[in-house]
Order: sequence, then C-alpha cells, then structure tokens
Amino acid sequence: MNIVKQGILIAASLGPGDPGLITKTAWDTLQQADCWAWPVSRKDEVSYAREIVRRAEIAQPKETLALKFPMTRDPVQLIENWSIAAEQVLNTLNRGLDVVFLVEGDASFFSTFGHLQRTVLTLDPKVKVNIIPGVSSPLAGAALHQKGLCEGDQSLVIISATIGMDRIDQLLTDFETVVILKIRPVLDDLLNILEKRQLLEKTVYVERAGSPDQQLITDVATLKGVKVHYLSLLIIHSNDGEANLGNRE
Repeated sequence: MNIVKQGILIAASLGPGDPGLITKTAWDTLQQADCWAWPVSRKDEVSYAREIVRRAEIAQPKETLALKFPMTRDPVQLIENWSIAAEQVLNTLNRGLDVVFLVEGDASFFSTFGHLQRTVLTLDPKVKVNIIPGVSSPLAGAALHQKGLCEGDQSLVIISATIGMDRIDQLLTDFETVVILKIRPVLDDLLNILEKRQLLEKTVYVERAGSPDQQLITDVATLKGVKVHYLSLLIIHSNDGEANLGNRE
C-alpha cells in the first residue's frame, strides 16, 4: 500500500504590486508549484495577489483554489469561512500536493495567511508550513516617497486604524514616524486629527505602491470625503527634526 506524503503549505510573499519585487525564492516556488491558492472576499472578485503573479507572466498550475476571506469583523462569519478555506487546503495537502498561497506584501505582516495557517494547523498540527518573506507596503511606500521611515534614534510604529482614534492620537506624540494601515473606513477622522495637530503637511498618502495604479498624494487634505482604495496607507513624520545619530547615552 502506497502512503501519500502530505504536501507543504507555502506562503509566497509577492510584495506590494510590482512583479519585479517578487523574490527569487518566491518566483522559483511559484513556477514549481502543484497548486496556487489566493484570497478573495467574494466569489466574483479578482484577486489582487493573483494579479501580481499574472503581470509576472508565471504559468499557472492546473490546480488552483480561490479561498473566501470576507471583509467583515463578524467573528461567526470569519471563523466559518476560515474553516471552509482550511478544509479545502488540507484536502489538497492530503493528496500529496504542495499549496502555495499568494500574498500581496509580506505573509507575516497584516496578512490573511496567518488566519489560514492557524486554522489548518488546528485541523492537523502535523502540516508543514513554509513562509517566504517579501517587501511590505510601508517599505514600498517609503521608497515611492523617497524618504526614509526613520533613522538614528528615531522611533517608528506601524498600526491599523482599527485601534481607535484616541490611541492613534497618543501614538503621534510618542513616535517620530507613524504608519497607519486600513485607513479607508476612518480616513476623515484621521485627517481631522492630523489637521488639529498641524501634521497634514508632514503626511503622505500611498495607494497600491508598485502596481500600475499606484498613487502618492502629498496634499492629503484633498482626500477628505474621498472613498479610497482598501490597499492604502498614511505615512506621518510627526517629528522631522535631525536624527540623533549615535548620541544616545
């Protein structure tokens, strides 16, 4: 009796949008893959991660999985859909096929892969996982802006806007550079805080860095009332003084 060796769950970090930012390791893995999987929020959606690979012109394997990860904060819906996705992946792994999960940005950074990984391992703790790192959106955004996120003794915090306005307001005091992700639902509230703190001119808006549709907006006040793309962020240099290079006591 032949025993089928279980496949490996692989997270291929693709960077924020430019296929040229896919690492050689991820590129080679995609070319050799048995099965690609990618996240969608609904069945008819075009996957952003899948589009990055399409622009890279890497041939798609015969087997693919479009896994539903709805954009909701309802825990019941989330757990239900994570479980369905994990079962689809595990069934494929148990047939001896490696599953390469496509991730925009980096798989360890605000990624849906973490939910998939935890749920798969809950179903079967023996599953082997391989995470290939990549370029995250704040780094791509800083490069597009041509301004470093921090240097010397400056401090940096990267947060989700979902933590609340009071905490964000405090972090603008505590850190020299603040990067805020998931800004779409609360952008106007953020702009109000920045205006009150006189930080609008020290803030840039970055959307889909590295993609054909990338945007860099330095006059962020013009975004008030605008519905922006969900793959967008703010970089705020709340203290633009000279870095204290090597002078920490």
